[in-house]
Amino acid sequence: MNQEKVLKTLLAPIVSEKTTMLSAHNQYAFKVRSDSNKKEIKAAVESLFGVTVLNVTTSNVKGKKKVFKGKIGRRVNWKKAMVKVSEGQMIDVSAS
Repeated sequence: MNQEKVLKTLLAPIVSEKTTMLSAHNQYAFKVRSDSNKKEIKAAVESLFGVTVLNVTTSNVKGKKKVFKGKIGRRVNWKKAMVKVSEGQMIDVSAS
């Protein structure tokens, strides 16, 4: 996989109360491109953060329906990746 695709695979870390509690168990959440697969996500995390990835779990998040000024709209669908790193390693998502 070329370096340009690696840099474009991970879009942003997901920082919330739930993901902060998961970081105690060596799991981190990222917003990723919708067309990326688990192998690409694993390679991107390992090359960008220098950690060993044990497991990658992905899920497609459906966009919510919203009403704005009486018109029904829809937010964009996106993909979430939960990455588990090996014991003793960590990712500093606050600096990302």
